[in-house]
Amino acid sequence: MVLLIEAINALREFLDTGGQVLLVIGLIIFAMWLLILERFMFVFGKYRTYKNELLTAWKAREERNSWNAEQIRQAQISRAGIRLNANLPYINVMVALCPLLGLLGTVTGMIEVFDVMAITGTGSARSMASGVSKATIPTMAGMVGALSGVFASTYLQRKAKREVELLEDKLLLDH
Repeated sequence: MVLLIEAINALREFLDTGGQVLLVIGLIIFAMWLLILERFMFVFGKYRTYKNELLTAWKAREERNSWNAEQIRQAQISRAGIRLNANLPYINVMVALCPLLGLLGTVTGMIEVFDVMAITGTGSARSMASGVSKATIPTMAGMVGALSGVFASTYLQRKAKREVELLEDKLLLDH
C-alpha cells in the first residue's frame, strides 16, 4: 500500500513538472495503447477463429469456379481486411497527435519562461527552471509516445496485409 501511495505521488509530481499538456499526452498515449492491445488480441485471438470459419465455409461450397464464387471470395477477403485494419486509422491519428501535443507543451513552457523573465526582470536560471522543465518534458513524452505507437502501428499494418495475402492464397478457386 505504501508503494502504491509513493508511486501515485511520484506520478503526480511528474505531471506537475510537465504541466497540463503532459496529462493530455498521457491520456492520448493510454488510449492509443488500449487500441493497440485490442488489435493484438484480435489478430492473435479472434481473427484465427474467424479465418478458420471462413476457410471451412469456403471449402464446404459445392461450386468454386463461377463468377459468383469469385465475387463471394473477394467479398470475404475484403471483409477480413476490414476487420484486420479496424482501429488502425485511430492509432495513426494518435501517433500523429503525440508530437504535436509535445510541441504545444514546449510552447506553453517557453511562455512560462518568458513570463518569469518579464516579472523578475532578470534571466535567473533558477527562476526559469520550472518553465524550461515544462517545455522539455512534454516534448519528450510526445516523442516517446509517438515512437512506440509508430512501431506497433507499423507491425499491425504489415501483419494485416500479410494475413489478407495469406487468406487470398487459401481461398482458391477451382478451375
